[in-house]
Amino acid sequence: MYYILIAAKVIIFISIINVWFFRFNKETPYRGGGASSMKAEFATYGLPEIMVYIVGTLKVLSAIGILASIWYPQLATPAAGIMAILMIGAIIMHFKVKDDFKKSLPAASFLLLSLLIIAFS
Repeated sequence: MYYILIAAKVIIFISIINVWFFRFNKETPYRGGGASSMKAEFATYGLPEIMVYIVGTLKVLSAIGILASIWYPQLATPAAGIMAILMIGAIIMHFKVKDDFKKSLPAASFLLLSLLIIAFS
């Protein structure tokens, strides 16, 4: 289970950093409502632009905390808990704009990985 938890932590970290730093202004098949960038996606959800930066900061800090929990195990539950809450919010936003379930798959996957980390840390 130890190596599965490490893999889950690394997957979450790499994925969040990829989305928020490298794919921020790029189209992906998972953007809500067919948006072409992160800002456009949040606008699709009816959220103000400031929420892009608040949510992004929380996700990146949570991802860093999750990765750091490999060496500092006491960070695992709070960091994964914050990530789980954020992923529930992401899933709700996809449903709000009536996206196909496929668009919620990354958020659902990260939610499950976060819950796994909480359960076994």
